[in-house]
Amino acid sequence: MTPPSRSLVIPAFNEGLRLAAGFERLRPSLEVLGSETTEIVMVDDGSSDDTLRVAHEVYGHLEHFRLVQHPHNMGKGAAVRTGLAHARGARVIVTDADMSIRPTHFVDVFDALVRAPVAPGSRALGGRIEYTTRARTISGSVFHAVVRHYTKTTIRDTQCGCKGFQLAAGRLLALLGFVTGFAYDVELFYLARRLDFVVEPVAVTWDDIGGSKVSILNAKSTLVEDLRNIPRTRYECPVVVLAADAALGDVRRAAIESRTSGLVVARSRDDALVVLARDAAVAALGIAESLGGTLRTATLDELRGRDLEAV
Repeated sequence: MTPPSRSLVIPAFNEGLRLAAGFERLRPSLEVLGSETTEIVMVDDGSSDDTLRVAHEVYGHLEHFRLVQHPHNMGKGAAVRTGLAHARGARVIVTDADMSIRPTHFVDVFDALVRAPVAPGSRALGGRIEYTTRARTISGSVFHAVVRHYTKTTIRDTQCGCKGFQLAAGRLLALLGFVTGFAYDVELFYLARRLDFVVEPVAVTWDDIGGSKVSILNAKSTLVEDLRNIPRTRYECPVVVLAADAALGDVRRAAIESRTSGLVVARSRDDALVVLARDAAVAALGIAESLGGTLRTATLDELRGRDLEAV
């Protein structure tokens, strides 16, 4: 089996009725990308409908289809982080299950990821997103103003359902993030700015497909609180400190022995930091012991500017 060179991560919560139509929108672009080298990682975020069964019916014939299931609904941010931890392609696109961002743009996003670690789709034409109703367009502009006030991000379309990442960069953002609700996208761009990642937006076209369960109104009780907390949060992760020339293969072997995955090696001239999830302290101890490293935590400032490798 040919290893995948790119991945599509699809978070799905109660999407049983929309998966088949989404796949039909994806099919022509998947043929262009090459299904034999493109991985589909779907994360069933604790659905209560038949998402799991339909996902296997619709995507199960593909050579590189993987389905990960959360035991209960944990939020889209958590599903995206799980997908990035399981993805194997060097370049990854996170996309909505309904494929409302036209998949024809995926080629352009993957091309942008050759140059930049983060390549989000952007529906913003002329400085703002034109939705199907004036009220929704205005609320989107207000949301952007609030986002910029709290996080200083200049990205106009933080909520676009198509975001591209080089795998190591995407994993590092996922390991650092906390937010699981509507503002998880904003947190990703905040962290990317703090880490000095180059972000190259790609113009995309969006089709308003019915049945979406995402609503700013439903999320408003926690949205503003999450936005306020993002710049106040002390973002740290456990790391194992190794010699700068530590072999990636040795780190991978130690990770397998410690039964953990989705890690990132962040290298500088002085050392190599193996970055792990916050709940992976036991695995971190195992890796440190196996490789003769030191376990501690690392801040954003320590991680900025390093060369990144996905494990």
